[in-house]
Amino acid sequence: MHLPRFHTWLVVSCFALIAAFSDSASAKTLCVKPGSPTCFQTITAAVNAASPNDVIDVAPGTYKEYVTIGKPLSLIGAGGDSSIIDATGLAHGIFADGFDNPGLGDVTIAGFKVENALFEGILVVSASNVTIRDNKIVDNDKSSGLQFMMGVAAGCPGQPGNGVYENDETGDCGGALHLVGAVTSIVSGNYVEGNADGLLISDETAESRDNLVIHNKFVNNPLECGIVLASHPPAGHVSPPFAAHYGVDHNTVAENISSGNGVQVGGAGAGMFSDGMGQGRVSGNVIIHNKLTGNGLGGVDIHTHVGPAFHLPADDMDGNQIIGNYIADNRADADDTATPGPVGININSGDGGSPISHTVISHNVITDEDVDIAVNNPGGVEIHLNDLLGGKIGIADVCTLDGSTVCPSSIDATVNYWGCPAGPGGPGCTTVSGSAIRFTPSLKKAVGDNDDKGH
Repeated sequence: MHLPRFHTWLVVSCFALIAAFSDSASAKTLCVKPGSPTCFQTITAAVNAASPNDVIDVAPGTYKEYVTIGKPLSLIGAGGDSSIIDATGLAHGIFADGFDNPGLGDVTIAGFKVENALFEGILVVSASNVTIRDNKIVDNDKSSGLQFMMGVAAGCPGQPGNGVYENDETGDCGGALHLVGAVTSIVSGNYVEGNADGLLISDETAESRDNLVIHNKFVNNPLECGIVLASHPPAGHVSPPFAAHYGVDHNTVAENISSGNGVQVGGAGAGMFSDGMGQGRVSGNVIIHNKLTGNGLGGVDIHTHVGPAFHLPADDMDGNQIIGNYIADNRADADDTATPGPVGININSGDGGSPISHTVISHNVITDEDVDIAVNNPGGVEIHLNDLLGGKIGIADVCTLDGSTVCPSSIDATVNYWGCPAGPGGPGCTTVSGSAIRFTPSLKKAVGDNDDKGH
């Protein structure tokens, strides 16, 4: 019998709902509690015994394990100060492995302290619908820490997945929390401190897209960024010629604190980067309502290092939005994306000439920086409705300061507040640097008391 389209959808939905209830009804709750005769003694034993969609409750205690998850399940600890995964001498604390288990999804990791891993505390590869919430991820990346103590930056020897899903991580060996080829996953409510860097989302095995990073604290991770969205070479392309990258796209980074990161070597509060080893793509991402302070590079950086000036294809860093953040007291950028001093936001193509287009910068409060917003980019950028309160340079065409040969044709910086009613050049106002900046009309009063001041 032919069914109208609506009824067909209804029937399919009903079948899906029945299937979901069936999965729920068949799922079990397993327990992990050393010494208990009715519970598993290790987390790994419980994971191996679990069926898809089971829940594993882990009692308080310290578990010296490297836990690998290859099936949909929920791994629930008793809290970040109670259920501790001590990965001393081990590669990772927890690995959600969709690389060796294709189609992995619907994994929850919550309520743990993960510490002392040689590389990532928590690693997710080629998986979807993974939720990582309410964990403490501290003092991991021991391998990279040792390298920098010895003054060496020569890759991550012994790291599982080298050259496959671990590419271009000389400085951080993957970070505290690393999502590779992750789709529609959530990172929420985690506390991340004392690692090489905080969160890395990259694309070695597949596009990383539509993920949400919200309400986390990334603090005092000294070697790299607090939050970084980075496009890396695809698996198997660790030397030239590099293939086009899969992309890190349409991710949302919202309402996080990123502070004191990258101060030893140099890392942004939140960064979007392409590494120069092939055509990278980091596009359509949103950095919104975060507090980004005291980091070793800018509060928010977008960098690309290759492109037409080197007779190479342009990276795709288009369509990113930086909205409603509180940014203060960060440090200067260096090398081919250099700024003349501490910088709040830096949109920079280096000397490669990849146009970074359709960037929107709006409703940010920026203070205690030498340059509130720096631009060196032949693409378009829209800068509106920001409070530029650094008291020095509000917006700079960095080409006028660093001698680069790849410069913006124009920067639209109308309708911003420059720290005083008179606008750029007025008493107590921030200024502009460069003739390519259009800044009138300007606002006579601040956009508002940005909510993130107290975040």
